[in-house]
Amino acid sequence: MSAHSESEPALTMRDVAARLGVSPMTVSRALRGQRGIGEATRQRVLAEVAALGYRPNKRARELRSGGPNELIGLVVTNLANPFYSQLAVGLEQICVGYGARVMLGSTGEDPATEREVVADLVDRGVDGLVVAPAGHDHSHLGGTRLRDLPVVLAASPPMGIDVDCVLVDDFGGTREACRRLVARGHRRIGFLGLPPSLWTGSERFRGYAVALEEAGIALDERYISRHRGDSTLAEEAARAVLALPDPPTALLTANNRNTVGALRALRGRAQDAEPVALAGFDDIELADMLHLPLTVVSYDPVELGRAAATLLFERQASTDPKPPRRVTIATTLVDHPAPR
Repeated sequence: MSAHSESEPALTMRDVAARLGVSPMTVSRALRGQRGIGEATRQRVLAEVAALGYRPNKRARELRSGGPNELIGLVVTNLANPFYSQLAVGLEQICVGYGARVMLGSTGEDPATEREVVADLVDRGVDGLVVAPAGHDHSHLGGTRLRDLPVVLAASPPMGIDVDCVLVDDFGGTREACRRLVARGHRRIGFLGLPPSLWTGSERFRGYAVALEEAGIALDERYISRHRGDSTLAEEAARAVLALPDPPTALLTANNRNTVGALRALRGRAQDAEPVALAGFDDIELADMLHLPLTVVSYDPVELGRAAATLLFERQASTDPKPPRRVTIATTLVDHPAPR
Protein backbone atom coordinates (compact mmCIF):
# COMPACT_ATOMS: atom_id res chain seq x y z
CA MET A 1 0.00 0.00 0.00
CA SER A 2 1.51 3.33 -1.00
CA ALA A 3 1.93 6.41 1.13
CA HIS A 4 -0.71 9.10 0.88
CA SER A 5 -0.04 11.73 -1.80
CA GLU A 6 0.02 15.39 -0.80
CA SER A 7 -2.20 16.17 -3.81
CA GLU A 8 -4.99 13.96 -2.44
CA PRO A 9 -7.42 15.07 0.28
CA ALA A 10 -5.89 14.72 3.74
CA LEU A 11 -6.62 11.45 5.46
CA THR A 12 -8.52 11.60 8.71
CA MET A 13 -8.48 9.30 11.71
CA ARG A 14 -11.91 8.14 10.62
CA ASP A 15 -10.51 7.09 7.23
CA VAL A 16 -7.80 5.01 8.92
CA ALA A 17 -10.38 3.44 11.23
CA ALA A 18 -12.67 2.57 8.31
CA ARG A 19 -9.85 0.84 6.42
CA LEU A 20 -9.04 -1.27 9.45
CA GLY A 21 -12.64 -1.94 10.47
CA VAL A 22 -12.11 -0.44 13.93
CA SER A 23 -13.40 2.65 15.71
CA PRO A 24 -11.65 6.05 15.57
CA MET A 25 -11.17 5.68 19.34
CA THR A 26 -9.08 2.53 18.73
CA VAL A 27 -6.87 4.41 16.26
CA SER A 28 -6.58 7.31 18.70
CA ARG A 29 -5.56 5.03 21.56
CA ALA A 30 -2.98 3.28 19.41
CA LEU A 31 -1.39 6.58 18.38
CA ARG A 32 -1.36 7.84 21.97
CA GLY A 33 -0.07 4.65 23.51
CA GLN A 34 -3.12 4.46 25.73
CA ARG A 35 -4.52 1.41 27.43
CA GLY A 36 -7.74 -0.21 26.30
CA ILE A 37 -6.63 -2.07 23.16
CA GLY A 38 -4.61 -5.23 22.61
CA GLU A 39 -1.00 -5.10 21.53
CA ALA A 40 -1.76 -6.91 18.25
CA THR A 41 -4.41 -4.31 17.40
CA ARG A 42 -2.04 -1.48 18.32
CA GLN A 43 0.65 -2.81 16.01
CA ARG A 44 -1.84 -3.32 13.17
CA VAL A 45 -3.03 0.30 13.53
CA LEU A 46 0.51 1.67 13.62
CA ALA A 47 1.47 -0.37 10.57
CA GLU A 48 -1.54 0.92 8.62
CA VAL A 49 -0.82 4.49 9.69
CA ALA A 50 2.76 4.16 8.43
CA ALA A 51 1.66 2.58 5.14
CA LEU A 52 -0.93 5.27 4.47
CA GLY A 53 1.37 8.10 5.44
CA TYR A 54 -1.29 9.38 7.79
CA ARG A 55 -0.37 12.52 9.69
CA PRO A 56 -2.40 13.49 12.77
CA ASN A 57 -4.10 16.85 12.64
CA LYS A 58 -3.21 19.91 14.72
CA ARG A 59 -5.04 18.65 17.77
CA ALA A 60 -3.21 15.34 17.61
CA ARG A 61 0.12 17.15 17.25
CA GLU A 62 -0.72 18.96 20.50
CA LEU A 63 -0.42 15.58 22.21
CA ARG A 64 3.33 15.59 21.72
CA SER A 65 3.66 19.15 23.03
CA GLY A 66 1.62 18.63 26.16
CA GLY A 67 -1.65 20.09 24.81
CA PRO A 68 -5.13 18.62 25.33
CA ASN A 69 -5.20 14.99 24.23
CA GLU A 70 -8.93 14.38 23.99
CA LEU A 71 -12.00 16.26 22.88
CA ILE A 72 -15.36 15.56 24.52
CA GLY A 73 -18.57 16.72 22.86
CA LEU A 74 -21.38 18.14 25.01
CA VAL A 75 -24.83 18.44 23.41
CA VAL A 76 -27.48 20.44 25.28
CA THR A 77 -30.98 21.61 24.43
CA ASN A 78 -31.06 25.23 25.57
CA LEU A 79 -28.03 27.45 26.18
CA ALA A 80 -30.25 30.04 27.89
CA ASN A 81 -30.93 27.60 30.74
CA PRO A 82 -28.36 28.02 33.55
CA PHE A 83 -28.67 24.29 34.27
CA TYR A 84 -26.61 23.49 31.18
CA SER A 85 -23.85 25.97 31.93
CA GLN A 86 -23.49 24.41 35.38
CA LEU A 87 -23.49 20.93 33.85
CA ALA A 88 -20.72 22.05 31.49
CA VAL A 89 -18.69 23.36 34.42
CA GLY A 90 -18.85 19.99 36.15
CA LEU A 91 -18.00 18.13 32.95
CA GLU A 92 -15.00 20.34 32.32
CA GLN A 93 -13.73 19.95 35.88
CA ILE A 94 -13.28 16.22 35.27
CA CYS A 95 -12.13 16.58 31.66
CA VAL A 96 -9.25 18.85 32.64
CA GLY A 97 -7.89 16.12 34.88
CA TYR A 98 -7.74 13.83 31.86
CA GLY A 99 -6.13 16.45 29.63
CA ALA A 100 -9.37 16.80 27.66
CA ARG A 101 -11.33 19.78 26.38
CA VAL A 102 -15.07 20.23 25.88
CA MET A 103 -16.76 21.15 22.58
CA LEU A 104 -20.32 22.40 23.04
CA GLY A 105 -23.28 22.11 20.69
CA SER A 106 -26.88 23.27 21.21
CA THR A 107 -29.99 21.73 19.65
CA GLY A 108 -32.63 24.33 20.48
CA GLU A 109 -34.76 21.46 21.82
CA ASP A 110 -35.14 20.09 18.27
CA PRO A 111 -34.46 16.34 17.75
CA ALA A 112 -33.56 16.84 14.08
CA THR A 113 -31.00 19.48 15.00
CA GLU A 114 -29.65 17.13 17.67
CA ARG A 115 -28.88 14.52 15.01
CA GLU A 116 -27.04 17.11 12.95
CA VAL A 117 -25.04 18.40 15.92
CA VAL A 118 -24.06 14.88 17.00
CA ALA A 119 -22.99 13.96 13.45
CA ASP A 120 -20.94 17.15 13.20
CA LEU A 121 -19.17 16.52 16.51
CA VAL A 122 -18.38 12.95 15.48
CA ASP A 123 -17.00 14.19 12.15
CA ARG A 124 -14.79 16.60 14.08
CA GLY A 125 -13.23 13.65 15.85
CA VAL A 126 -14.59 13.89 19.39
CA ASP A 127 -13.51 11.04 21.64
CA GLY A 128 -16.78 10.82 23.55
CA LEU A 129 -20.19 12.45 23.88
CA VAL A 130 -22.35 13.66 26.74
CA VAL A 131 -25.85 14.37 25.44
CA ALA A 132 -28.93 15.91 27.04
CA PRO A 133 -31.50 14.53 24.55
CA ALA A 134 -34.15 16.71 22.96
CA GLY A 135 -36.60 13.84 22.47
CA HIS A 136 -37.32 10.19 23.21
CA ASP A 137 -35.74 8.68 20.06
CA HIS A 138 -32.10 7.95 20.88
CA SER A 139 -31.35 5.50 18.07
CA HIS A 140 -28.79 7.86 16.49
CA LEU A 141 -26.74 7.65 19.69
CA GLY A 142 -26.33 3.87 19.58
CA GLY A 143 -22.86 2.33 19.56
CA THR A 144 -22.87 1.00 16.00
CA ARG A 145 -24.17 4.31 14.63
CA LEU A 146 -21.24 6.14 16.22
CA ARG A 147 -18.64 3.40 15.67
CA ASP A 148 -18.69 2.51 19.36
CA LEU A 149 -17.89 6.05 20.50
CA PRO A 150 -18.64 6.20 24.25
CA VAL A 151 -21.85 8.12 25.03
CA VAL A 152 -23.37 9.24 28.32
CA LEU A 153 -26.87 10.71 28.51
CA ALA A 154 -27.55 13.55 30.93
CA ALA A 155 -30.95 14.08 32.59
CA SER A 156 -32.55 11.28 30.55
CA PRO A 157 -32.34 7.49 30.53
CA PRO A 158 -31.51 5.78 27.21
CA MET A 159 -34.40 4.73 25.00
CA GLY A 160 -33.64 1.71 22.82
CA ILE A 161 -29.86 1.91 23.24
CA ASP A 162 -27.42 0.65 25.85
CA VAL A 163 -25.42 3.57 27.22
CA ASP A 164 -24.63 5.05 30.62
CA CYS A 165 -26.72 7.89 32.01
CA VAL A 166 -26.89 10.40 34.86
CA LEU A 167 -30.32 11.44 36.09
CA VAL A 168 -31.83 13.81 38.60
CA ASP A 169 -34.53 12.48 40.94
CA ASP A 170 -37.18 14.26 38.88
CA PHE A 171 -40.13 12.26 40.20
CA GLY A 172 -39.13 12.32 43.86
CA GLY A 173 -38.20 15.99 43.88
CA THR A 174 -41.46 17.16 42.30
CA ARG A 175 -43.53 14.85 44.46
CA GLU A 176 -41.99 16.28 47.64
CA ALA A 177 -42.48 19.87 46.44
CA CYS A 178 -46.16 19.23 45.74
CA ARG A 179 -46.53 17.48 49.08
CA ARG A 180 -45.06 20.57 50.77
CA LEU A 181 -47.71 22.76 49.12
CA VAL A 182 -50.48 20.35 50.12
CA ALA A 183 -49.20 20.30 53.71
CA ARG A 184 -49.52 24.08 53.75
CA GLY A 185 -53.22 23.80 52.97
CA HIS A 186 -53.29 24.20 49.19
CA ARG A 187 -55.83 22.15 47.22
CA ARG A 188 -55.81 24.03 43.92
CA ILE A 189 -52.23 23.68 42.66
CA GLY A 190 -51.33 24.72 39.13
CA PHE A 191 -48.53 23.02 37.21
CA LEU A 192 -46.29 24.73 34.64
CA GLY A 193 -44.66 21.66 33.13
CA LEU A 194 -42.45 20.53 30.26
CA PRO A 195 -43.31 18.55 27.11
CA PRO A 196 -44.34 14.95 27.89
CA SER A 197 -41.91 13.70 25.22
CA LEU A 198 -39.04 14.66 27.53
CA TRP A 199 -38.05 12.40 30.42
CA THR A 200 -37.92 15.40 32.76
CA GLY A 201 -41.32 16.51 31.51
CA SER A 202 -43.01 13.15 32.07
CA GLU A 203 -41.30 12.35 35.40
CA ARG A 204 -41.90 15.76 36.97
CA PHE A 205 -45.53 15.69 35.92
CA ARG A 206 -45.80 12.18 37.38
CA GLY A 207 -44.45 13.44 40.70
CA TYR A 208 -47.06 16.22 40.72
CA ALA A 209 -49.90 13.87 39.79
CA VAL A 210 -48.95 11.22 42.35
CA ALA A 211 -48.69 13.78 45.16
CA LEU A 212 -52.18 15.07 44.34
CA GLU A 213 -53.57 11.54 44.18
CA GLU A 214 -52.02 10.70 47.55
CA ALA A 215 -53.76 13.76 49.00
CA GLY A 216 -57.10 12.83 47.46
CA ILE A 217 -57.03 15.80 45.08
CA ALA A 218 -58.29 15.25 41.52
CA LEU A 219 -56.23 16.51 38.59
CA ASP A 220 -57.76 19.61 37.02
CA GLU A 221 -56.57 20.01 33.43
CA ARG A 222 -57.38 23.72 33.56
CA TYR A 223 -54.48 24.17 35.98
CA ILE A 224 -51.93 22.29 33.86
CA SER A 225 -49.66 23.61 31.12
CA ARG A 226 -46.93 21.51 29.49
CA HIS A 227 -44.64 23.28 27.04
CA ARG A 228 -40.94 23.69 26.41
CA GLY A 229 -39.04 25.45 29.16
CA ASP A 230 -39.34 29.07 28.09
CA SER A 231 -39.91 31.93 30.53
CA THR A 232 -42.16 33.87 28.15
CA LEU A 233 -44.43 30.89 27.49
CA ALA A 234 -44.48 30.10 31.20
CA GLU A 235 -45.48 33.67 32.03
CA GLU A 236 -48.34 33.51 29.53
CA ALA A 237 -49.50 30.16 30.91
CA ALA A 238 -49.34 31.44 34.49
CA ARG A 239 -51.36 34.55 33.64
CA ALA A 240 -53.99 32.41 31.93
CA VAL A 241 -54.43 30.00 34.84
CA LEU A 242 -54.47 32.82 37.40
CA ALA A 243 -57.25 34.52 35.42
CA LEU A 244 -59.61 31.57 35.91
CA PRO A 245 -62.74 32.18 38.02
CA ASP A 246 -61.35 29.80 40.65
CA PRO A 247 -57.58 30.15 40.15
CA PRO A 248 -55.00 27.97 41.89
CA THR A 249 -53.71 29.12 45.25
CA ALA A 250 -50.27 27.70 44.47
CA LEU A 251 -48.12 27.10 41.38
CA LEU A 252 -45.57 24.33 40.87
CA THR A 253 -43.06 24.87 38.05
CA ALA A 254 -41.07 22.13 36.33
CA ASN A 255 -37.81 24.02 35.78
CA ASN A 256 -36.05 27.31 36.45
CA ARG A 257 -37.19 29.00 33.21
CA ASN A 258 -40.80 28.27 34.10
CA THR A 259 -40.20 29.62 37.61
CA VAL A 260 -38.94 32.89 36.15
CA GLY A 261 -42.07 33.14 33.99
CA ALA A 262 -44.31 32.45 36.99
CA LEU A 263 -42.53 35.10 39.04
CA ARG A 264 -43.13 37.69 36.32
CA ALA A 265 -46.81 36.77 36.16
CA LEU A 266 -47.18 37.01 39.93
CA ARG A 267 -45.35 40.34 40.05
CA GLY A 268 -47.84 41.82 37.57
CA ARG A 269 -50.93 40.97 39.63
CA ALA A 270 -53.04 43.54 41.40
CA GLN A 271 -51.85 44.43 44.89
CA ASP A 272 -55.15 43.31 46.42
CA ALA A 273 -55.08 39.91 44.69
CA GLU A 274 -54.99 36.78 46.82
CA PRO A 275 -51.41 35.61 47.44
CA VAL A 276 -50.23 32.61 45.42
CA ALA A 277 -47.58 30.23 46.75
CA LEU A 278 -44.80 29.16 44.40
CA ALA A 279 -42.57 26.08 44.29
CA GLY A 280 -40.25 25.14 41.45
CA PHE A 281 -37.74 22.59 40.24
CA ASP A 282 -34.15 23.90 39.95
CA ASP A 283 -32.46 26.66 41.89
CA ILE A 284 -32.62 30.17 40.49
CA GLU A 285 -30.20 33.00 41.18
CA LEU A 286 -31.17 35.50 43.89
CA ALA A 287 -33.98 33.21 45.08
CA ASP A 288 -33.37 34.51 48.60
CA MET A 289 -33.97 38.12 47.49
CA LEU A 290 -37.33 37.72 45.79
CA HIS A 291 -40.45 39.63 46.72
CA LEU A 292 -42.39 36.49 47.65
CA PRO A 293 -41.63 33.14 49.31
CA LEU A 294 -40.26 30.42 47.04
CA THR A 295 -39.65 26.72 47.61
CA VAL A 296 -37.16 25.13 45.21
CA VAL A 297 -36.25 21.55 44.43
CA SER A 298 -32.50 21.90 44.73
CA TYR A 299 -29.70 19.70 43.42
CA ASP A 300 -26.22 20.27 42.03
CA PRO A 301 -25.99 20.40 38.20
CA VAL A 302 -22.20 20.61 38.55
CA GLU A 303 -22.27 17.23 40.29
CA LEU A 304 -24.33 15.87 37.41
CA GLY A 305 -21.69 17.05 34.93
CA ARG A 306 -18.89 15.54 37.00
CA ALA A 307 -20.74 12.23 37.23
CA ALA A 308 -21.34 12.15 33.46
CA ALA A 309 -17.66 12.80 32.74
CA THR A 310 -16.58 10.15 35.23
CA LEU A 311 -18.83 7.56 33.60
CA LEU A 312 -17.51 8.53 30.17
CA PHE A 313 -13.82 8.19 31.03
CA GLU A 314 -14.42 4.98 32.95
CA ARG A 315 -16.20 3.58 29.89
CA GLN A 316 -13.28 4.65 27.70
CA ALA A 317 -10.76 2.90 29.93
CA SER A 318 -12.75 -0.33 30.20
CA THR A 319 -11.54 -3.21 28.04
CA ASP A 320 -14.40 -5.55 29.00
CA PRO A 321 -18.03 -4.93 28.04
CA LYS A 322 -20.07 -3.91 31.07
CA PRO A 323 -23.81 -3.33 31.41
CA PRO A 324 -24.99 0.29 31.22
CA ARG A 325 -24.78 2.20 34.47
CA ARG A 326 -27.24 4.72 35.89
CA VAL A 327 -26.39 7.40 38.45
CA THR A 328 -29.17 9.42 40.11
CA ILE A 329 -28.49 12.82 41.69
CA ALA A 330 -30.54 13.41 44.84
CA THR A 331 -32.69 16.49 45.40
CA THR A 332 -33.60 18.49 48.49
CA LEU A 333 -36.31 21.05 49.23
CA VAL A 334 -35.12 24.55 50.11
CA ASP A 335 -37.48 27.26 51.38
CA HIS A 336 -36.60 30.87 50.59
CA PRO A 337 -38.79 33.20 52.68
CA ALA A 338 -39.61 36.62 51.33
CA PRO A 339 -37.30 39.36 52.66
CA ARG A 340 -38.85 41.50 55.39
